[in-house]
Amino acid sequence: MPSLFRRLGMTSHCSPLRRRLTASGLEDAESLMRLAVQRGCRYYRDTVTGTVVDPGTDRVPNEELAIGLLHGSWEWSPAALRMGAAMLGARDNEPSKLLRLARMERAETLVRELAKIGRSIEPTHPLWSYLLHELPDRGPIPGGVLPHPTRFMAMTGITREGRGIRSQWIRPEVVRG
Repeated sequence: MPSLFRRLGMTSHCSPLRRRLTASGLEDAESLMRLAVQRGCRYYRDTVTGTVVDPGTDRVPNEELAIGLLHGSWEWSPAALRMGAAMLGARDNEPSKLLRLARMERAETLVRELAKIGRSIEPTHPLWSYLLHELPDRGPIPGGVLPHPTRFMAMTGITREGRGIRSQWIRPEVVRG
């Protein structure tokens, strides 16, 4: 299976983030997906099995986990992309850290595309507007690289307000220690 970079028509680069993740015991996308589930992406708990030692958010913050899951050097994986998108929207993320990491790891186009999808689902959420304002528009991502936009959201049919579709970005639940 080709890497995400290859599917995007890009070349790989020497990644400081990948080196840090590997040094923290997170050597592949599978271990990052396990960590994402442990950190609250319970929506995807049936996607991966097993656990991984969590190095802690001081060593691997959620912003790094998000960009790590979206990293172009891994084998292309819709599940990793979906979990990376969920972690991108984690409630405590600092948008400026996400922006810096996206630039450093050549993920600007991917993060911008996810921000477009996020804004279409949550038009008033400030994260999506910030990322769209700060990241350059380098054109569309080739078809078939990203999962369908509905794969990044949860939709309900009946809410307390009555019948009707309500969509929200899938993001990690807050994990209580």
